[in-house]
Amino acid sequence: MEVKIGTSTLAIVEGDITKEETDAIVNAANSGLRGGGGVDGAIHRAGGPAIMQECRAIGHCPTGQAVITTGGNLKARYVIHTVGPVWSGGNRNEANLLRSAYLESLKLASKKGLKSVAFPAISAGAYGYPLNDAARIALRTAADYLKDHPEIERVRFVLFGKPMFDIFSEELEKIKETRA
Repeated sequence: MEVKIGTSTLAIVEGDITKEETDAIVNAANSGLRGGGGVDGAIHRAGGPAIMQECRAIGHCPTGQAVITTGGNLKARYVIHTVGPVWSGGNRNEANLLRSAYLESLKLASKKGLKSVAFPAISAGAYGYPLNDAARIALRTAADYLKDHPEIERVRFVLFGKPMFDIFSEELEKIKETRA
């Protein structure tokens, strides 16, 4: 499922982000860039030790910010590591931090001249962010960015499992309706 935003495409798919052939994939990292479970662990396992070596050299990434490393053994040339917020009930600036994680990742992609980026659902797994809110923030942030940044031709959200895909589908439909 996809929608055109100017000359760019915003799409959602169900799948494995480590198999994406975009210029960069985004990693839902922890602030210490130490690897971990979920998508973070999968990216590090699939990408090999070069990614961790660069993460160690960088050292740290604050919540809501993003850093970039090689893609190692992945099909993607780069991995953009961003740290989303841990859900704490919504009263600790979580929405702005989540928006910032997506926005800073997109800005980094633009700065590097990348044409395509694949995102997971940041903070929507182990960090406990409510899925409907996470999907709305993710898709609207990407759509708003693409309006003014046609240099990024394609943003894909690669979602793990049908329940997450279905929630993102509902949110993408709302964006389609506002663009019709």
